[in-house]
Amino acid sequence: MQQARIAALKAQIGGSRDGALLRYALARALLEAGHDESAISALREALQFDTGYSAAWKDLGRVLHKCGDSEAAAEAFRKGIAVAEPRGDIQAAKEMRVFLRRIERETAAGRTD
Repeated sequence: MQQARIAALKAQIGGSRDGALLRYALARALLEAGHDESAISALREALQFDTGYSAAWKDLGRVLHKCGDSEAAAEAFRKGIAVAEPRGDIQAAKEMRVFLRRIERETAAGRTD
């Protein structure tokens, strides 16, 4: 089921509907199918279309952290917070702050051990 959805979304890339929303939808389908590395690429592509897409920043940070790149995840959350607040996307900013604090705590704990 997911593979068919992924294929259908990929088929639209480069077409008239290509953009941040399509790339984000592809990333979400890839995440659901467990294709984290491909999802990272799709999220970065979505952000090339729209750097103000706070949901893409949030998901990018989460999947980067899941894949073990805490530094890149923290940077994604910082960028996401910076774009979410001026747009009034308060909930996304709050969520990204929580994830960012968690990463900062993990990093600090790792340095003190």
